[in-house]
Amino acid sequence: MEDVRAEIDSRDRQIIALLGERVGYVHAAAAFKTSEDGVRAPERFKSMLQTRRDWAEQEGLDADMVEKLYRDLVEYFIQREMEAFKGS
Repeated sequence: MEDVRAEIDSRDRQIIALLGERVGYVHAAAAFKTSEDGVRAPERFKSMLQTRRDWAEQEGLDADMVEKLYRDLVEYFIQREMEAFKGS
């Protein structure tokens, strides 16, 4: 069991490192946005979620679970971007 938990911890560490890289790209994209609609980008958000669902299904994962993860993640960053946008 310890070996399995160590492998889970290792994968979680890799996932977190990748999330850190993703954050850098989110910040880079934010620099190009000039309006609240550009921050929210509802069509892009919808399309992105569908793509993540497709990828999840291809990997044999629960698409609803993956969508929730990405919905929560992206909504968090939208809120941060909106705060920054309104503050500038």
